[in-house]
Amino acid sequence: MLYLIISIFLSVILLVNFRIFPRFDINTAQAIGLNYTACFILGFLLIPEGQSFHFDLSQNWTWYCLALGIGFIITFILSGLSTQKAGMTATSLANNLSLVIPVLASLLLYNTQSKEFDFYNILGLCLAVAAVGLSTYKKPEKRFDKRSLYLPLAVFVMYGITNSAINYINLKFIPNPELVIPVTLVMVLGAQVSGMLLLLYRYLKFEEGLKLKNIIAGISLGIPNFLSFYFLILCLTAFGNSGAFVYPIYNMGVILVSAAIGIFFFKEQLSLLNKVGLALGLLAIVLLSYQELGIG
Repeated sequence: MLYLIISIFLSVILLVNFRIFPRFDINTAQAIGLNYTACFILGFLLIPEGQSFHFDLSQNWTWYCLALGIGFIITFILSGLSTQKAGMTATSLANNLSLVIPVLASLLLYNTQSKEFDFYNILGLCLAVAAVGLSTYKKPEKRFDKRSLYLPLAVFVMYGITNSAINYINLKFIPNPELVIPVTLVMVLGAQVSGMLLLLYRYLKFEEGLKLKNIIAGISLGIPNFLSFYFLILCLTAFGNSGAFVYPIYNMGVILVSAAIGIFFFKEQLSLLNKVGLALGLLAIVLLSYQELGIG
């Protein structure tokens, strides 16, 4: 559970970064593009003694990891477009509800659950989906073109695919925790190259050069981004690659901690539906993990 808790808090740090970027007039696109360079450097420095970074295109897993890295950037871009066209509410719901895809993949395709899912676990999974929807719902501030609904759908699919792919790669290509960083570095390399191409495109289109504050913002994103990903993979390994157990708790944990920080530090307001969703989220976590917590 320690790996899961650490990953949740690191993911929340990522959200806090995005929350405070407007205060410092940070170019979010530049920060996202640069953060994977920081990820790669940090991962390279953390390679265990006796191991090295190998980039072998003759291996199938190398192509899988590169494709996943590109998927990270595509997902970021789609999230930005969806937020602009369809609104934050629809995008946030699509992002969080995408946990359904890796959960179903874990249960039906990978068959990797580390325990037998009983009635209470299944009830907890259903409550987690409902809790995500309720706790992240906000009344739309303005009407949007219904034709833009394809963007939240694309966000839903891409987040689901990338999380499922993380589970698959961890299951098939990371037989022991010592290989987590070398394999992860290949994923990050795909995202890094894509991020640099994104920066080049924006520079050619908008003629906007790099600024020191955006570089610093990229580093502040990259460090928790890599570490949260690293600990999430360790968590999946520790629980037998059971995405059906890990992802609902991970998503609800991020939502709960983010809500607490939003209330106490950013003075955000929660609606009654949001509060009901958070309460359901706590209950869902208990039902999903009561065996590990020694309850019952």
